[in-house]
Amino acid sequence: MNAKYAFSLAFFALFNGYLSECTDVEYCENHVKKRDVSETQTIYDFTVKDIDGNDVSLDKYKDHVVLIVNVASDCGYTSTNYPALEELYNKYKERKFAILAFPCNQFGSQEPGTNQEIKNFVKRYPVTFDMFSKIDVNGNNEAPLYNYLKKIQGGYFGNAIKWNFTKFLINRNGIPVSRYAPTKSFTTIENNIKELL
Repeated sequence: MNAKYAFSLAFFALFNGYLSECTDVEYCENHVKKRDVSETQTIYDFTVKDIDGNDVSLDKYKDHVVLIVNVASDCGYTSTNYPALEELYNKYKERKFAILAFPCNQFGSQEPGTNQEIKNFVKRYPVTFDMFSKIDVNGNNEAPLYNYLKKIQGGYFGNAIKWNFTKFLINRNGIPVSRYAPTKSFTTIENNIKELL
């Protein structure tokens, strides 16, 4: 095996690891670090704006298992993720499962529309889980909620969100317990959700 081929294999293994991210319901000690976040802080401490611009305190989701996802309308993952998310929501919503979707235009400018345009777009699937106002998930203007999520559940190559449809699974105590790359199998995500319900 020549050096160039060996390097390619090593890079692919590392990149594939990034795509997988952490999938355990418990914290992955190798890749997750809790930094500068109070152990008593939960998602319930945050207030966000829904797709219509209304303030929503996330304490309305107390005692729920929650999946938080940054979404985009023009992404290659859009047509598979929205139906899969809606299927998950309809399957488990009666058991206090919620999905919180946050549009974001930071990845390839794939969510350029207004909140109203996004709201109209998702009707085609149709989406019935909760949609929120467009936000930044990285950078100086990132939403405080996402700053918290990333500190509790870090990722490969740094804690930044890497692309659309990255997901965070939250337990009934409001604590993020898993982070999933956009390519993570919905079968794996569903199994993790069922363990928490």
